[in-house]
Amino acid sequence: MKLPSTRRGILIWIGAALIALLALGMAGQAAMRVLGLSLNRTSPEALSALLRPVYGVRLPEGEGPFPTALLASGCDGPQDNLETWADTLNSIGWAAIIVDSHEPRGYDADPTWRLVCTGAMLPGGARAGDLAVALADARAMPFVDPDRLALIGASHGGWAVLDLLVLADLGRRPENLTRWPEAPGDDPLAGVVAVAAIYPYCGEASRVKRAGWERNVAVLLVLVEDDTVVDESDCRALAERARSEGLPVTVDVIPNVTHGFDQRSKSFASTLLFDSDATQHLMTQFRRFFAKAVDP
Repeated sequence: MKLPSTRRGILIWIGAALIALLALGMAGQAAMRVLGLSLNRTSPEALSALLRPVYGVRLPEGEGPFPTALLASGCDGPQDNLETWADTLNSIGWAAIIVDSHEPRGYDADPTWRLVCTGAMLPGGARAGDLAVALADARAMPFVDPDRLALIGASHGGWAVLDLLVLADLGRRPENLTRWPEAPGDDPLAGVVAVAAIYPYCGEASRVKRAGWERNVAVLLVLVEDDTVVDESDCRALAERARSEGLPVTVDVIPNVTHGFDQRSKSFASTLLFDSDATQHLMTQFRRFFAKAVDP
């Protein structure tokens, strides 16, 4: 390559070269995150110690043990929609545990949580480790029926839930763990009878996009038609693949609403809108799906 003859030209060339190197570095980091090679790994015990103090436990009336669902929020951390989910689950006899991946790490403040939204921090394949550890913790709780467990995630949390299914199928540990937590029969998803992902990300950076899931567990996908935040067609394609393999999957595509339609609290300048009718529809889906999961 012939170098520019003027000093200014040389500086411009150097600047362009640095930008190109930075872009390559960023692309390399993104690829490393997708492959799970660039994250610091921790033991299940250490991760449990981080998460356990902020588990949000919601119990139904009566005496346990109860069927229990773990709830994972969107990329902005736990919001009011998870409380609505927990209330609905409690009404049909399910306990709920809100798993907060944000506050213990200091990711709950704006703009930090926005980096979670982009996948630059805590991508779904890593956050899956939080759910694997929370499942192990839940099995040891006296109010939990360890044979009737469920995973529910919204948006980024749905990404984590679906990636956890794939990682367990493949026998590959989540990207933030040194090893899987102990589980009955060495199955990290032991006792999980149902999975629900609400407007989840199923795009190129997810493991579920690349591998799909093989576990014979009831899956509910609730999607937004013409979603402007994630491409719901990726999730539809995954559902069709699962159905073609004889796996039980239910898909509900809701029109005329936005991503996050069941969440009242919104960030500044958000274009997402709460929709009470769609939220009630989702809660009806929850009641039917999770009641059937324990009494088919």
